[in-house]
Amino acid sequence: MKFCSSCGSSEIEHKIPEGDNRLRHCCTRCDMVFYENPKIVTGCIAQWEDKILMCKRAIEPRTGTWTLPAGFMENHETMQEAAARETFEEATARTSDLELFAIYNLPHISQVYVIFKADVIDGMASAGIESLETEFYDEASIPWSELSFPIITETLKLYFEDRSRGKFGLHTGEITRDHERAIQIIRY
Repeated sequence: MKFCSSCGSSEIEHKIPEGDNRLRHCCTRCDMVFYENPKIVTGCIAQWEDKILMCKRAIEPRTGTWTLPAGFMENHETMQEAAARETFEEATARTSDLELFAIYNLPHISQVYVIFKADVIDGMASAGIESLETEFYDEASIPWSELSFPIITETLKLYFEDRSRGKFGLHTGEITRDHERAIQIIRY
């Protein structure tokens, strides 16, 4: 941070403000403290018949890999609205009956993933601006080795485990990376 968005000063310090316990960007002129908080990512396991909708990414990171439609929540929208919006933006698919399916913390990248299970209206989807293509996959056809992120793999495993049992639950957990960049998944 180079300038204070409150007063315009370039006198910004990275320090622990009085009464706080974390490093923050602080304006030394007007005493404004700037907080950086985790980003919320919302998305959908969008179902049509016995298949789920996946998108091939057209943007970095991981261009050309497969993911569930998901993205950052915007101000002034609910998590459900964000998940439905992202599904429409990435796959032009309209959804209904959104149900909370999984919440995962990713503290190493300061994100929280909130994934819903939803139905695709009319089974229609096509690539949106952030996707190269879309496809409805059954479990056996999912390109497991081409998935974008560990959270997508974990979410799909949980979904198919629940579906095989005939009962969907609410899943929570944490995905982290250690210093060697090894992934650890903890289910709560």
